[in-house]
Amino acid sequence: MTKVTAKVIPVLMILWFQLIFPATARGQTTFTQEDRKILIELKAALTQIDKRFEQVDKRFDQVDKRFAELRQDMNNRFEQFMSFVWILAAIFGAMTGVTIGFALWDRRTMIRPFETKVSELDKGIKNNRENYDQLIAVLKEYASKNKKFADIIQSFNLF
Repeated sequence: MTKVTAKVIPVLMILWFQLIFPATARGQTTFTQEDRKILIELKAALTQIDKRFEQVDKRFDQVDKRFAELRQDMNNRFEQFMSFVWILAAIFGAMTGVTIGFALWDRRTMIRPFETKVSELDKGIKNNRENYDQLIAVLKEYASKNKKFADIIQSFNLF
């Protein structure tokens, strides 16, 4: 055999097998009606899966909206609580200020009568001091004239 015939024989054998054993006999089938039905069913199943995914996405969106609403509600409540705390602090501060003001007012009104009494007593003491000084001057004058009286006053260390 020559080189050309050695190359041609395998090609001819392949062609001969192709003719004798068609593609259906080898297990390779062409696109059939049943395959078309299967593809249609697959498309329907994929469509249903897509719908389910859309429903799941909608549910996630609803959950996200609910979380946003809950967060907003919590923020509103926190703001209300902080406002309440500020109001309580203002009330406490006002009560403290009023109490201190009342205490100062009460002290001043309570001290005024004592101040007037003390000033009256001070005037009385000054008046008594003047009278005492006059009395001492009179006694000294009398003691200078009466020797016996001068001895008595000196015994009590009044001069």
